[in-house]
Amino acid sequence: MNKLGILAVLLTVIFSSSHGGDLPYVVPVVVVKYFPVKGDSIDIKVTGDWGRGFLFTRNKVDSLSRELAKVLSEASRYHAYKNSSAQPSVKYTVIKTVEYLEPLPTVKDFSLREPMTDYNAIMERIGGKGWVESSGVKEIWLWGYHGGKVGLWESNMAGPYGDVSNSSRDKDDLPVTSTTFTFFHYNYQRGLSEAVEDHMHQIEALLNFVDGRDTTDESEWNKLLFWGKFVGSDKSHKIIRPGCGWAHYPPNGEKDYDWANPRYVDSDIEDWKPDGSGVKQRMNCEQWQGKSINWFVYWMQSLPGAENMLMYQGKKLVNWWIFVGDFDTAMKSRMRLVQ
Repeated sequence: MNKLGILAVLLTVIFSSSHGGDLPYVVPVVVVKYFPVKGDSIDIKVTGDWGRGFLFTRNKVDSLSRELAKVLSEASRYHAYKNSSAQPSVKYTVIKTVEYLEPLPTVKDFSLREPMTDYNAIMERIGGKGWVESSGVKEIWLWGYHGGKVGLWESNMAGPYGDVSNSSRDKDDLPVTSTTFTFFHYNYQRGLSEAVEDHMHQIEALLNFVDGRDTTDESEWNKLLFWGKFVGSDKSHKIIRPGCGWAHYPPNGEKDYDWANPRYVDSDIEDWKPDGSGVKQRMNCEQWQGKSINWFVYWMQSLPGAENMLMYQGKKLVNWWIFVGDFDTAMKSRMRLVQ
């Protein structure tokens, strides 16, 4: 076999193992909880908006963590709303939980009125670099608070390929590790939907990065595969073509967080094809019962996942969940949204 033939075989093996052979992508998680207690309750003077009982708060957070892992895995089942046999592309598993009965560590941020959560201090406190590099941890889930008392990033990232996240992308606010990890900061004053939304925005950041939006002129965003053709948007972030929408804008959305809009539109979200030939159906918020979390899961289950069989300009779309479940492999392979 000549060199080109050997290369073709190697690429086939790499591609098959990265695009379905090893599904689901396993995401080991470390959960970190900060509870500034005062007696039997959380100190509302510290949190700004949460003063419930400590045991109640701990139970709420533990329940939310369990539900979050289940929902995120369920959301990675391609077209599960019409294919009950669809398997998850990503599985989240909590391998360590750490709890501190004290306020979040903070650092002065001159761009904010309040101090910023000190993510470097938290990573050092929990030995986070070791968990990432030695135990394969891919995500840190921090449960804390906001309440106008501390600044936070819903998602943050560090690793050999930089910071691709819903943050300021400061290269110094997390330790740089030899493998990529994503740090999520949740607010226990909120609920499951808001935690899932953090992941929605992280997915959007990843897919926009891979698809080149970060380096594309705003006037050309409507032509991009993910933001223009899948989402159906442009530089305005509004829906200019009722495609699949994004976190804040469902296909019929007219403003941010418009999840309960009764207006009907024709959308191809359940049969999306890059060339626009998918079957459109008339829908409004009833499709997701007007609930934000239902919309998030519905949207994620519409992302091109395992065995999607979709083509774009003569090339097959990859399983987009690899960028969530195995970002480093995708980057090493210089992978894009199509083969």
